Amino acid sequence: VQLVESGGGLVHPGGTLSLSCAASGTIVSMYAMGWYRQAPGKQRELVATVTSGGSTNYADSVKGRFTISRDNAKNTVYLQMNSLKPEDTAVYYCNAAHPLIATMSYWGQGTQVTVSS
Repeated sequence: VQLVESGGGLVHPGGTLSLSCAASGTIVSMYAMGWYRQAPGKQRELVATVTSGGSTNYADSVKGRFTISRDNAKNTVYLQMNSLKPEDTAVYYCNAAHPLIATMSYWGQGTQVTVSS
């Protein structure tokens, strides 16, 4: 399974960005998909996840600002980020996790998001 993120960049505080993660090598419709982030000097943390059934989960720090969605026909998951803050600055990683087999968890290479004035 290969995951390729896109859409990162530099944005001013209060701005918006939309990230995409395209999967190849397998059909990920049955996988839980998620976005994680890692800021310099910090551990990787969960941002948002979406199950195969469409149930979503968000970190408290992004609730009401970020929206995760998936398009199974395109084998793609998205992260819409609104009202961005400097503390959202991090490398954002896409993850695909098989619901039953723990070892079948895959990561993208990451995309940099920088929020700065």
